[in-house]
Amino acid sequence: MTRSSAPQRSTSLPLALAFSALVVYASLYPFSGWRWPPSQSGLEVLQLPWPPWRNRFDELSNLLGYVPLGALLFVAALRNGRMTGAAWATALGLSALLSIAVEVAQGFVPARVPSLKDCAFNVSGAFAGALLAALLDKLGWLDRWHALRERWFSRRSAGGLVLLLLWPLGLLFPTPVPLGLGQVWGEARQLIEAAIAGTPWADGVTAWLGDAGEAGEMPALSRAHELLATALGLAAPCLVAYAATRAGLHRLALLAGATLLAVSVSTLSTALNFGPDHALAWWSPTTARALALGCLLAGLAIGAGPRLAASLGLAALTALVVLVAQAPTDPYYAASLQGWEQGQFIRFHGLALWIGWIWPYAAMAWLLARLTRPGDD
Repeated sequence: MTRSSAPQRSTSLPLALAFSALVVYASLYPFSGWRWPPSQSGLEVLQLPWPPWRNRFDELSNLLGYVPLGALLFVAALRNGRMTGAAWATALGLSALLSIAVEVAQGFVPARVPSLKDCAFNVSGAFAGALLAALLDKLGWLDRWHALRERWFSRRSAGGLVLLLLWPLGLLFPTPVPLGLGQVWGEARQLIEAAIAGTPWADGVTAWLGDAGEAGEMPALSRAHELLATALGLAAPCLVAYAATRAGLHRLALLAGATLLAVSVSTLSTALNFGPDHALAWWSPTTARALALGCLLAGLAIGAGPRLAASLGLAALTALVVLVAQAPTDPYYAASLQGWEQGQFIRFHGLALWIGWIWPYAAMAWLLARLTRPGDD
């Protein structure tokens, strides 16, 4: 295949940058207790040990965690006009640099253990990802994806695609209502109160913020409000997808994919938190009706242009975060949180939690930017 040296429009680079940020967060969580590594001085902090023990979960997660990164960096280099050899060097070199950097940084976090073995598995994962991307390129699938994107997606859709890929990850952490992302007010209130503690205006600000109350004291959402919140939790990402795509019946595939992801990831999240026997505990007649309403709302907007879809998405997300802010904490939240923090899912707990908190607001920011850029349709 003769590859053009001219750069091509691609989401691979922003996706690679976003995934790198996720890797850094997952690798350095919980970001507390930073100190100089004991019994080490100077350049000794750069000498990563090879641990004698084996942890198959660690090895597998370190391997698989870098597969997408290697693939994305390889594709980004190709789309930027690099030859295949340079793409290999880019994917493996940058992955290795990132792995070494986070492993060295782990030495400064008491809860993490730096390891040369982790680096080896990271680079092996990046190699596997680059190999997979090279195979897909050889088979012509990357060019087919590029052609499909040119037909389906509008200009400057990279940010929307990143948001859509992050949405299922945010659903992995327990939500107050099904698909109800964005319940960040309680944490924000605690941060504000901690920041102003001891100041003359602390009492006034606390009074202005209102009484937080205990989780058990908050009234439950009415069935109608819960139904609407869940419906908007499905319709909102669909509208984000519509804002990134040209109008057409191909949006039916996006709607079907979002619905399938919503059901699958919610089931997986419940299974991870409460065990496989309770995987469908989140499902109820109200949830079924809410998903049907969400599909209906998203289906009615299939013919909307990207800018109209962005406006509708802003409205849907605003209503969603208002409803979710009024929802009490799930009674199983504390037990679920304990399971995440004490088990192997500690590596993903903070990541999924923050994505679930921030996703609606990041989506609103992208949709607002989408509306302020003329000529993107």
